[in-house]
Amino acid sequence: MTDTILQPGTATGVAQERRIITAVPGPKSQALHERRLAAIPLGVNSALPVYIEHAHGAILVDVDGNQFLDMGSGIGVTTIGHTDDAVVAAAAEQLGKLTHAAFTITPYEGYVRVAELLAAHTPGTHAKKSVLQNSGAEAVENGVKIARKYTGRNGVAVLDHAYHGRTNLTMAMTFKAMPYALGFGPFAGDIYRAPNSYPFHDGLSGADAARRTIAYLEKSVGASDLACLIVEPIQGEGGFQVPADGFLPALQEWCTANGIVFIADEIQSGMARTGAYFASEHFGVIPDMVLSAKGIAGGLPLSGITARAEIMDASHPGGLGGTFGGNPVSCAAAVAVFDEIESAGLLARAAEIGSQLRDGLLALQKKYPIIGDVRGIGAMQAIELVLPGTDEPNPAALGPIVSFAAQHGVLFLTAGTYGNVLRFLPSLAISDDLIADALDVLDQALAAQ
Repeated sequence: MTDTILQPGTATGVAQERRIITAVPGPKSQALHERRLAAIPLGVNSALPVYIEHAHGAILVDVDGNQFLDMGSGIGVTTIGHTDDAVVAAAAEQLGKLTHAAFTITPYEGYVRVAELLAAHTPGTHAKKSVLQNSGAEAVENGVKIARKYTGRNGVAVLDHAYHGRTNLTMAMTFKAMPYALGFGPFAGDIYRAPNSYPFHDGLSGADAARRTIAYLEKSVGASDLACLIVEPIQGEGGFQVPADGFLPALQEWCTANGIVFIADEIQSGMARTGAYFASEHFGVIPDMVLSAKGIAGGLPLSGITARAEIMDASHPGGLGGTFGGNPVSCAAAVAVFDEIESAGLLARAAEIGSQLRDGLLALQKKYPIIGDVRGIGAMQAIELVLPGTDEPNPAALGPIVSFAAQHGVLFLTAGTYGNVLRFLPSLAISDDLIADALDVLDQALAAQ
């Protein structure tokens, strides 16, 4: 069955189905790509050079009229769906009222409301305050800055396989050099990397993995020199690694005992993606600070740093801010996103999507020994490809699978330190039929290898 969803301001709508009518990329996309090569540096790469004209729900439509089932949501950004009607309406109304005022000069209500919503929905009932910025990397930068100010310490602990951004500081914090950091140094100092919990490869319990991490940090830097430990509850670019039970609570307990700010980087895993507002909730931890971005504003640039009030208030007046941070239009969109999560029951929907995806991926694992691991929570699932019969990474298989799917109208995202993880970040607007369709295409792609 095809569901046709009308876009605001259009008469035709976007049928929620994949539909390929030209070569991929088509002639119009190819022409645009030639213009792009002349005007945009090669460093700004694209996984698939099809040029998108419009989108709605779970479907992207390119300039040639091809319709792609988007299983990546712009890397987890359009979590509640492309051009969600409520988000578009809220942003459009705000555009007619106020596009910019600089909150640090003349404030406005939208910023305050987003901060209130973050305080209400991040884990814990303690007093919290937030500062808003534009991107995930800015959230990480500010989180580290605030933790250093609060503790009077410099050291920043991160975990193996982590991804935290592309700025100078966040490149130093990101595990994978290629393509994110190679040749872009020198980098910021006082960054200390420790082992993560990676159950598929290390086989450790959460308690044992935490002991290993803590021992490494105590020996390599010392707890008394650490301002913060920043973790992704479920790693994103690192391959959707879900830590073993007990790992994160043990790290949090150690941080609390040693005056270290425990920061949850929920930029990819937050905002209803896993069936909870923030993935930390699945692990029973209450971070001192939560970083949010990506899905928070339905496709508009916005990020948040939310922490215990005493941590946030350690910064002097004027020490936090930025020209565009907490833009009024982005804030209006974010308020609409929070409203939609509640009114449309999207937390429950994320869990349903996760269950359907996981069941389908586990069935494919039984069929194809190339799938070594299936993991994730909610609408954040992944498979790790291996050499059959081993746990050795098989990155060579990933490209052909993604390419086959794209030629058949399904966009998948890759991930993983070893380049062997296929990740699934569908919007919560996706239908059961479209999930089944994506799994069918993946089945065909695996069979074609």
